[in-house]
Amino acid sequence: MIACAPTSPSDTSAQRKPAPVQSFKVIATFPHDTSSFTQGLVFADGQLYESTGLEGESTLRRVDLATGQTLQRIDVAAQYFAEGLALVGDELLQLTWRNQIGFVYDKATFQPKRTFSYKTEGWGIAYDGTSQLVMSDGSDTLTFLDPKTFSVTKTLRVQDVGRTVGNLNELEWIEGEIWANVWMTDRIARISPNTGAVNAWVDLSALFPQSQRTPPADVLNGIAYDKAARRIFITGKKWPRLYQITVS
Repeated sequence: MIACAPTSPSDTSAQRKPAPVQSFKVIATFPHDTSSFTQGLVFADGQLYESTGLEGESTLRRVDLATGQTLQRIDVAAQYFAEGLALVGDELLQLTWRNQIGFVYDKATFQPKRTFSYKTEGWGIAYDGTSQLVMSDGSDTLTFLDPKTFSVTKTLRVQDVGRTVGNLNELEWIEGEIWANVWMTDRIARISPNTGAVNAWVDLSALFPQSQRTPPADVLNGIAYDKAARRIFITGKKWPRLYQITVS
């Protein structure tokens, strides 16, 4: 079973009406640490890498998918509120919210290697696997970065039939699209990296019942993609479960 159906990022005629809303199916459910205020999620080598937030509680973790247990962890200095996470080669890149600084770690050891800076807030970050990083700052604009120099290569406003889409948060690059959590909603936008158009929305409102959440913090936030097996993983801040889903 494939992870998601293809869309048509370059078809402008398809953008004359609002992007379609897609449903989902849960394929598998895994435990998730309820102390984890999920800000960024990456899948690699059969395991999850997770950036968690809150000042004084921020961490970088390597997590066993099957059990949800933390196998490796480094605490982020108390003055930082950690945000999005991306894997570039053998390095993990972690953003911070308002400090305009990112951390680069060795993937195997979690040893800090260097830092990088940016001029906006840091929310989500993802890597296309070849040549581009894309970063969100909570606005309707995505910023593309060179993965070696972290210099800005372009910016892109995200729109659905001319209406801008703000509160873009955690990001993941999936099969030629940027998937973005929209903060404080249960929707994910599937975005064309070429035009900024929303190709489709994924409605996850039925994934984890509102009655079991602690509002307003415990929102949907966390997308990881297993490219080899085409598996999509979804979770939220302090959620007790992580879900593997397919999208219709």
